[in-house]
Amino acid sequence: MIYGMSQNGILLFAKQSGPTSFSAIGTVKRALKTTKVGHTGTLDSFAQGLLVVCIGSLTKLAGNITAFDKTYKAVIRFGEETDTLEFTGKTIKTAPLPAKEQLETAVKKFTGNIMQTPPLFSAIHIDGKRASDLAREGKTKELPARPVTVFNAEIEDLKHNSEGLVEYALISFSVSKGTYIRSLARDIAAECGSAAHLIGLYRTQVGNFNIEDSAGFSLLEDFSIDNVIKTAVEFLKNSEAPATQEKDSEELYAEIKSHMLDFDEATAKVCGFETTKTTSVEAESNFKNGKKLLSAMFSTNLHSFKPDTQIAVFSQNEKFLGLIYKNPESRVSYKFVIPAE
Repeated sequence: MIYGMSQNGILLFAKQSGPTSFSAIGTVKRALKTTKVGHTGTLDSFAQGLLVVCIGSLTKLAGNITAFDKTYKAVIRFGEETDTLEFTGKTIKTAPLPAKEQLETAVKKFTGNIMQTPPLFSAIHIDGKRASDLAREGKTKELPARPVTVFNAEIEDLKHNSEGLVEYALISFSVSKGTYIRSLARDIAAECGSAAHLIGLYRTQVGNFNIEDSAGFSLLEDFSIDNVIKTAVEFLKNSEAPATQEKDSEELYAEIKSHMLDFDEATAKVCGFETTKTTSVEAESNFKNGKKLLSAMFSTNLHSFKPDTQIAVFSQNEKFLGLIYKNPESRVSYKFVIPAE
C-alpha cells in the first residue's frame, strides 16, 4: 500500500465516541478540501472505531467495502433491555443477571450461521421508511429475521456484582455484513434468561483494514469495561447540553492527509480483490469505453480467476481503471469504470 496525496484514495479514519459518522466524515472533507467522499458503513454516535472512507473517484468502491466482514468489541450491560438496545434508549424489560457459565454457553450458541432479527431502531427500510423513524413515531413493526454469520465470539472480560453474577461483559465479535451487535446482545441475554443492552461499541476491523492503521487512532479511549461505563455516563450528560461543534485540530488534518492510501495493487489485495492489468493502450481504451471483456485485453487470462471473484483492473502504468466481476456461473462483467479526470 502506498500513502499518497492523491485526491482519489482510501482513508482509514478512527471515529471517536460522541460525534456522528456524518460529523466525522465532515472532518475528513475539511481536511482534504473535498466534498467527494463516500463512507462504507456508519457507526452509532456512542460507538468508536474504524470508518473506511473512499475519496474522489473511488467513492464507487464504497458499496463493495460495505459488504466486507467486520470485527467489533462490545461492552454489554445485563439486567435491562432498552427499546434501542443501547444505553440511550428507554428501559422496556428487566430480568435477573446471568451467571458466568450461562453467558459462556449462550455466546457459543450464537456463533456460526444464525437467524437474526434486526433492532426496531435501525436503518433498514420498511415500505420506503427507515425502521428507526417508524419506531420513533410509535409505529413498531416486527422486522423479519435474516441469515447472518458470527465467525467468532470471545468473552474478553467480565464485571460481576456482589453476588458473583455478570453485570457487564466485554465480548469481541467477528461477523458478516448486516449483523447487528445490539441484536446479539439482546439474544445472548435472552438465552441466559436475562436482558441486556449495549453501552459501548468499538469497530476494530473492516475486511483486512485495521483500526491501528487509521488516522486519529491515538485519540481513541482505551476500550475497557470501566472506561466504557465512564464514557457512557459522560455521553448522556453531554446529550442533555446544547450541541457545540468542536474545532478540528491541524494535527488531525495533517494525519488525515498523511494516511490517504493510493489505490494500488497492494491496496486492492487488502480489499480482497484479485488484480490484473490491461495489456496495451488500445486495451485500456477499450476497457474505459465499456467494450466487450476479452482475455486478450488483460495480463491475466480471465478464465484463470475463480467464479464469484471481483477483479481490480489497472493500466500498464499502475493507474486504477475499474472493477470487473466473474459471477458464480463464470460470466465476466463490468462493475464500474473510473471516469476520466
